Amino acid sequence: MDHLQRTTEILGDLIAYPTISADSNFDMIQHMAGLLEDVGARCDVMSSPCGTKANLFATLGPDRNGGVLLSGHSDVVPVTDQAWTRDPFVMDRAGGLLYGRGTCDMKGFIAATLAMAPLFAERVGDRPVHFAFTYDEEVGCLGARHLAETLSERGLTPGVAIIGEPTEMRIIDGHKGCNEYTTRFNGLAGHGSLPDHGVNAVEYAVRYVNHLLGLKEALRARVPDNSPFDPPWTTVNVGALVGGVAHNVIAPSAQVDWEMRPVQQGDAEFVKDSLRRYCEDELLPKMRAVHPGAFITTDTIGEVVGLIPTDENEARKIVSELTGANSCDVVAFGTEAGLFQAMGTDVVVCGPGSIEQAHKADEFIALEQLGQCLGMLERLGARLGG
Repeated sequence: MDHLQRTTEILGDLIAYPTISADSNFDMIQHMAGLLEDVGARCDVMSSPCGTKANLFATLGPDRNGGVLLSGHSDVVPVTDQAWTRDPFVMDRAGGLLYGRGTCDMKGFIAATLAMAPLFAERVGDRPVHFAFTYDEEVGCLGARHLAETLSERGLTPGVAIIGEPTEMRIIDGHKGCNEYTTRFNGLAGHGSLPDHGVNAVEYAVRYVNHLLGLKEALRARVPDNSPFDPPWTTVNVGALVGGVAHNVIAPSAQVDWEMRPVQQGDAEFVKDSLRRYCEDELLPKMRAVHPGAFITTDTIGEVVGLIPTDENEARKIVSELTGANSCDVVAFGTEAGLFQAMGTDVVVCGPGSIEQAHKADEFIALEQLGQCLGMLERLGARLGG
């Protein structure tokens, strides 16, 4: 069986696991661990704090620092309210395309690495090959954060990492961070005819949003020199503002869902510190003058660090040699790459499929893209013993 045929077979099995982030990925993790154990890999299934999900970290070769890490996330986004024309969890082949939830984002890359594992097992020398398959990337990179912390505690740092997000096999060495928050306002209900007798949570949420929009403009002036991103500054987006009960009721509660995408960590601190001071110095004193029990809380949904382009990047050099590409780029979407970079690993993002297909109905990956990915991995295998 050739590598593409084997990859397609494995991908069909992986698509059949409906690993939506809200649900368990445990069965798929166990399946992948079995495939890797069959070729001699040492597998560590790391349960999540909730106990219903897990990361898989597996190694071929010696237990030591360095080597190559191949990484992908096991979770997929929901299919609810999407107009699929086929069963999203049964892989369907039509022409040169493979359809199914997760085909490009990013079970296609995972399947390719698993199909190549027997070759890696034969060729591995004194530099290990690691496989890292994580949970909950789509909801804040929670699994990768857990994995990075565990590896750091063990003193294990891979030399280079390839994160196989769908880039159409382009080499990506930078992306912004992605920080998501929910801010809640609790006031005091009352009759709309007596506004001074209540604390209107919606009104205070609107003031908060106005302050946030002012910071959005201020961030343009903080753009670093030679920023490679588009747009080059840190962005802010207000995704939702929800609150209130009825036209004539003072709104007792409200909620703002918002995000920012930092190009530098200092921008994130600038925004959070300004909002904290605005709440403490302006909003809360006015709210509590009427109702001492009023409060504002902010929950961190996820803080995904960016991938910072660097002048020296061994992963970029190796993947360039493996693919023949002589250029690299940055992207707007976030990945787990920055968490591995923060460990001291050189990282690039490079994988099969297009981000244009991710998260959509009738998601697909082209067989041609899988073939390109397998070519890269085959060349990686050929140089493992060198």
